[in-house]
Amino acid sequence: MNALVAANRNFKLAARLLGLDSKLEKSLLIPFREIKVECTIPKDDGTLATFVGFRIQHDNARGPMKGGIRYHPEVDPDEVNALAQLMTWKTAVANIPYGGAKGGIGCNPGELSKSELERLTRVFTQKIHDLIGIHTDVPAPDMGTGPQTMAWILDEYSKFHGHSPAVVTGKPIDLGGSLGRDAATGRGVLFATEALLNEHGKSISGQKFVIQGFGNVGSWAAQLIHEKGGKVVALSDITGAIKNSNGIDIPSLLKHVKENKGIKGFHGGDSIDPKSVLVEDCDILIPAALGGVINRENANEIKAKFIIEAANHPTDPEADEILSKKGVIILPDIYANSGGVTVSYFEWVQNIQGFMWDEEKVNSELKTYMTKGFKNVKEMCQTHNCDLRMGAFTLGVNRVARATVLRGWEA
Repeated sequence: MNALVAANRNFKLAARLLGLDSKLEKSLLIPFREIKVECTIPKDDGTLATFVGFRIQHDNARGPMKGGIRYHPEVDPDEVNALAQLMTWKTAVANIPYGGAKGGIGCNPGELSKSELERLTRVFTQKIHDLIGIHTDVPAPDMGTGPQTMAWILDEYSKFHGHSPAVVTGKPIDLGGSLGRDAATGRGVLFATEALLNEHGKSISGQKFVIQGFGNVGSWAAQLIHEKGGKVVALSDITGAIKNSNGIDIPSLLKHVKENKGIKGFHGGDSIDPKSVLVEDCDILIPAALGGVINRENANEIKAKFIIEAANHPTDPEADEILSKKGVIILPDIYANSGGVTVSYFEWVQNIQGFMWDEEKVNSELKTYMTKGFKNVKEMCQTHNCDLRMGAFTLGVNRVARATVLRGWEA
């Protein structure tokens, strides 16, 4: 199912549970602003190339808009619209003073040289610099972008507006990035998992985990789970998949991935079909790659008791229904992977104050936010007699709706 259709469906279900007025419901769904720009750059060989960049700014009732910028050949306006909307609810669930946004450029970063990527990023920033800002819209990295991309945006933006480290998050440490930001989403997944397991009288130790995706989020989650005594029995990335029922040696795998740019060829487990990783036998399944991977085709075969959504929108609504009938408990993305945006908020706060925190403070504050977030989601589940996904959606939508009404913005 299209990500935007799924996001709208979940929003509408939450709005119904909350009894929102139809005018307010409509105004909460419509994006604040959609920006589409042409970015033409000279390539290294002297020819010109044109790319389309855009930024969807969804809502700013609770504070500046916030969201990643992705560089990907299939940057699809519908998907980015969905992700901008989900960021609005996610920042509200995390209870940080932001709204939601998302953006991207339709390009294949693997086919562009570093200097071409720099030129593209700077041209894109020139086109949108007056529409982003410290108190307006604060971008961050996403698929195909990273700290270096943020450094270029910061530099280009500062040419127009003076030194402004708080205009982007996920920056290199040397330019005002936060300690602990790199591990933040994966660490947040760990804290979210601990909160859920505590509720069921369990702990990480001794549980069997399967992680789909071994990028930034999946690799950090695997490492931190391994340190806590959890057994990661199967893993996949774009190069391949492995399983080992005795538990994969994560430190050795991290070393292998660093040297070989992927899981493929690792000898600490049996090679399996990457498609089968989601249906391997385990207690806890963590999809940490792309959206829509758990769908009606494979939902019946999933053996996990718990699913922690580290990726954005990994479970289709049809799969949701099948899994809930099977009694599988799903911790939704808008809560489970909010560790990244929470530490982005800490980075922004540090930049505005001009005062850096040590890593211990960052991690301890993150744990506080994630633990409190789970408690708030559970309270909404009890109030509205609903599952965790609707608990998170009603929590997020209700906070944004209240801010909208208080500002006098309802139609």
